[in-house]
Amino acid sequence: MKMNDLVDIIRLPFRKEKELYLSLRKIIGFYPRSIHFYQQALMHKSLGHKEKGKPVNNERLEFLGDAVLDSVVGHIVFKHFPGKKEGFLTNTRSKIVQRETLGRLAKEMGISQLIVSNGHGNSHNSYVGGNAFEALVGAIYLDRGYDACMRFMEKRILKELINIDKVAFKEVNFKSKLIEWSQKNKVKLDFRLIKQEAESNGSPKFTYQAVLEGTVLGEEGDGYSKKEAQQNASRLTLQRLRKEPQFIDKVFAAKSERTRMDEVPTTAVPVTDEPTPTNFIQDSAPHPMPQVKPKKQKAAKLERFDGTDEPETASRPTEKKAAEKDEFDLSDITSEGPSREDIIAAAEEAAFKE
Repeated sequence: MKMNDLVDIIRLPFRKEKELYLSLRKIIGFYPRSIHFYQQALMHKSLGHKEKGKPVNNERLEFLGDAVLDSVVGHIVFKHFPGKKEGFLTNTRSKIVQRETLGRLAKEMGISQLIVSNGHGNSHNSYVGGNAFEALVGAIYLDRGYDACMRFMEKRILKELINIDKVAFKEVNFKSKLIEWSQKNKVKLDFRLIKQEAESNGSPKFTYQAVLEGTVLGEEGDGYSKKEAQQNASRLTLQRLRKEPQFIDKVFAAKSERTRMDEVPTTAVPVTDEPTPTNFIQDSAPHPMPQVKPKKQKAAKLERFDGTDEPETASRPTEKKAAEKDEFDLSDITSEGPSREDIIAAAEEAAFKE
């Protein structure tokens, strides 16, 4: 045991925060030096605590702890898996530091029981424990430094609570998780291909983005296959949704606007009391003027209902010709009137008959 820890043990009975010191010693493996960092790490924003008019809660320490965790876990994974590619290392780190994992760790280690809040509206929030875990790492970093954070993650977490090898080789389908979330919340999800290129060795490389309700939330996900690129894009989108709740609000605002537009009723209502028309093809154009046609024609043209012209020939069936005679035919109308001789002859013939 180090001298500093021994001094802390001697002073411990005289401290008001004795119970908190003992609890933190059990959780992190050593006694805190500056207890106020840890107190703030366990203070949820719902408490509404203020100092000098400014809100005091664990959000700033959560931000710091998130960055420290990425660095520390990345360092551990890098040492533990020599020779593994960047994609494997990134996925392994992501599975360890994802919010669900941290939330389970917080519950298992007793961190969740130490969180101070107003007691309302936090029981359903699965992120409270994970956020407190990140804030606790931020407190350790400020209190004891980077090496203490490394020792905490190696000795307390990865040695006792998490099997890093099982985590690394367990397949996590981020795309399925994102699709499941979007379907559960009835959010429109698309995967947009940003670019497709070939590297110097000829290997194809794809870049995708996940688009929720027309909003790009995640960074571009790269991969040597479309599946890998979409997986990375989904992982980045899920991370941003978890860490930045304002983007969830943005997605649901876009969803509300889309559904509102889909549900706008049309103002024109069809009339139901008009008689049903019997003729569905109407010719609104005026009747054409009679056309002048020569008296002698080899064949007359008939206008069919479909607009085509068909010559009349001797080979047409007799019954069809009889039907055509009953049609409204204007082919015998001519613009030439009777001559003077024809009129005189007609008058003489009429007089003779009388």
